[in-house]
Amino acid sequence: MLSLLHIENIAVIERADIEFENGLTVLTGETGAGKSIIIDSIGAIMGQRTSRELIRAGSSKGFVSAVFSSIPPELTNWLQENELDGEETDTVHVQRQISADGKSICRVNTRPVSVSVLKKISPFFINIHGQHDGQKLMDDSCHIDFLDCFAGLQNSLDEYVPLYRKLLSLKERINELDRSEQERLQRLDMLTFHLDEIDSAELIDGEEEQLEKRKAFFDNVGRLANALHEAYNALDGDENLDRMGAYDLLCLTANALAGLTDVSEELRSLSERAEELKYLALDLRDSVAQQQMQTDFSPEEREAVEDRLDTIYRLKQKYGSTISEILEYAQHAREELETLQTADERREDLLNEYKTVRTQAREYANVLSTARKTAAAKLEKCIVAELSDLDMTKVRLAVRVETRSKLTAKGIDAVSFLISVNPGETLRPLSKVASGGELSRVMLAMKNVLTAQEPVGTLIFDEIDTGISGRTAQKVSERLACIAKKRQVIAITHLPQIAAMADAHYLIEKTSDSNSTISNIYLLTEEESIKELARMLGGVRITDAVLQNAREMRTLAKQ
Repeated sequence: MLSLLHIENIAVIERADIEFENGLTVLTGETGAGKSIIIDSIGAIMGQRTSRELIRAGSSKGFVSAVFSSIPPELTNWLQENELDGEETDTVHVQRQISADGKSICRVNTRPVSVSVLKKISPFFINIHGQHDGQKLMDDSCHIDFLDCFAGLQNSLDEYVPLYRKLLSLKERINELDRSEQERLQRLDMLTFHLDEIDSAELIDGEEEQLEKRKAFFDNVGRLANALHEAYNALDGDENLDRMGAYDLLCLTANALAGLTDVSEELRSLSERAEELKYLALDLRDSVAQQQMQTDFSPEEREAVEDRLDTIYRLKQKYGSTISEILEYAQHAREELETLQTADERREDLLNEYKTVRTQAREYANVLSTARKTAAAKLEKCIVAELSDLDMTKVRLAVRVETRSKLTAKGIDAVSFLISVNPGETLRPLSKVASGGELSRVMLAMKNVLTAQEPVGTLIFDEIDTGISGRTAQKVSERLACIAKKRQVIAITHLPQIAAMADAHYLIEKTSDSNSTISNIYLLTEEESIKELARMLGGVRITDAVLQNAREMRTLAKQ
């Protein structure tokens, strides 16, 4: 249960401490006094979304802390496992600081935690019935959530939902393959053409350089031939000009020096050098002659080289700046082509996997459906019994579970609440039949039924009195008082009938001056509570008769 709530610099509340006891605690006050701020503050320590607008004007941060006692064993074990337990095993301290930059600092038993941790543990502490819950009751799509909560199907849903999400993912992948089929075929044709063109060329990495060298030879062959001819004549001589070549001259030189080798070492050295030069000249002459022979080529060879270079140039224009890049492109294209060619196989594999997952999901959905149909009959009886205590003795309620063929995020069921509030009337959708007061009672009944088996220690009703008055209000107040005998109930209300039932009565009062507005929270004494009841009954003018009426209401409530 909630034992203490401390609020600092939240909206118009500068500082407030509220000590809660067992039983029914009621908070009243004029409209706009700050009652909703209490709910917002409690929501903050429950891990609900907050904003900087929640911080009091002129303050840099807001702060909310709460102390919970009588902790259920499940939560105690979880806190111990996550090293969040405190010195007092039966008490939990929760804090949240909200900064102007939108950041939050959360703590459990003085240890820093994330907002998600607050969300995880808050169901053990508090269950809030707010004004929006009535709207959810009017929305048929939310009825399945109410039934699942009653049936305790969260674990089953946790097993089903991942299968359903996987099913959607597989379906999308299959559809994507189908949508791109035309593009795939076009791509296949293009890649096939590219590879045929490249493969038919039989490119060899590095061949372009060799071909360019050969072409350069062809382009300069005339100049080369002339130069080689002159060089050969210079080495071998020219008979037409009766001119000796360098080789013959070196032979003469070597022969002349050969007879002087015995004269001196210097002459022997000269002879050897002349002999060496003679042979070098001979070797050079033969090499030049060999090069002359290689200057011969056919026109067909030149044409073939030029055609090959043209082919390489054309491929470079399309697929890469070098032969290496062209071959690399061809490899990538070949891999993509293989992938595209196996698309049909991949689609078949995906389709088989889709069928398998769909079968598994449907099995889980069938289990959910069976559990829902069983729970629906029980929920009907429980709600009708609760409504009977709320002065709706003639009501009939049906929780209809319709099984459909198509799988959805919740399975194969559609759930709707049907009601008949008067004898002889047919069952019709709750949203189209029930009045505001009837909806409030149905919601109260449902809330009590759904939380009956939960470990939550505190129920908070935020203006459960919407749309009700008179006898209905009295019945609702009596029911809240009855619930408060089993667990802690906190009610924010405008109805004196509910306030009269309070075991503890707090007044929220707003005061203003030229500089600021502040809301204060006061625990009322018995007499102060009677005066507040009189205000709720009579408005601005509180007569003795109204005051006496309030006193009688309070007296009757205690009986």
